[in-house]
Amino acid sequence: MGNRSWAARSPHHFPFPIPHAPLVTHAEFVAAHARGEIKVQIDPQGAARFLSARLLLPFVMMPVLGTGVALALVGWIWTGLAVIAAAIIATRLIKRSAPHFILTQALQDERIYTDVTQMNVLRVTLID
Repeated sequence: MGNRSWAARSPHHFPFPIPHAPLVTHAEFVAAHARGEIKVQIDPQGAARFLSARLLLPFVMMPVLGTGVALALVGWIWTGLAVIAAAIIATRLIKRSAPHFILTQALQDERIYTDVTQMNVLRVTLID
């Protein structure tokens, strides 16, 4: 990499999308969604990444997994395995429900709407 700054790299090297202004304001988005005038597309993988980062899932999952391993090592094997399984299943369920959660939160909070549209997780198109 050398001494090149992030700005000197081409856009496809960025680890995140380049922000852009939303095409529709939050108030227009909420009103048009209620009237059924728009089609909302949510990238499921992008929504899972956004929600994982927003909820700090890796930082929560690591201690829970550590607790499960510790329980298994101290002799509570089945309890430890159950804690590990619960942590893995809970994380996957959260990521699976991420698109619905993102849409619900985007309809309620202008800041979330702006963040997910700038990250290109949520796309709004007009219905012809």
